[in-house]
Amino acid sequence: MAENQDIKDEKLTQENTSKKAKKSKLEAKIEELEAQLKEANDKYLRTLADAENFKKRIDQERIIDRKYAASNFAMELLVPYEQFSKIVEFNTDNDMLKNFLIGFKMIKDQFEQVLEKEGVKEIKALGEQFDAKAHYAIEKTSDKEKPNGTVLEVLQKGYMFKDRILRPAMVKVNEWSDENGEDK
Repeated sequence: MAENQDIKDEKLTQENTSKKAKKSKLEAKIEELEAQLKEANDKYLRTLADAENFKKRIDQERIIDRKYAASNFAMELLVPYEQFSKIVEFNTDNDMLKNFLIGFKMIKDQFEQVLEKEGVKEIKALGEQFDAKAHYAIEKTSDKEKPNGTVLEVLQKGYMFKDRILRPAMVKVNEWSDENGEDK
């Protein structure tokens, strides 16, 4: 009987040990699954954030594309507009031609208003300090009586479209130096 009791106790001990081992394995498996779940959740949240950032970037690009969509059209209009402006400034003694030019000047002024309304404006250059972002120096002169780095002549007008440079102004710049008594 005592032997039967020992066998029963041994079986119970083995069952308890087996149950504890199973419990430890299950707890380890739970911890492993919880870690995997946490990792998967982190990846999901990062992916969600990346997708949201991508969406915001695409929306921002669309806004910018819409804002500057007409820039190519505006650039194409500049050449005929400048040719038209030159014709309007033509000097003549013929009274009939002067009357036509007055009418054309009115049309040119309307054209300027429309361009300005759409965001095209001339870059101020004459008499301004040279700005490499807005001006393109074609020639330079050394005149010590005028300020250094000043635009003396505009060879071709430059234009902005909204807040971007559509075409830089082609200019003649006054540039001189007192170093070694030489103009540079």
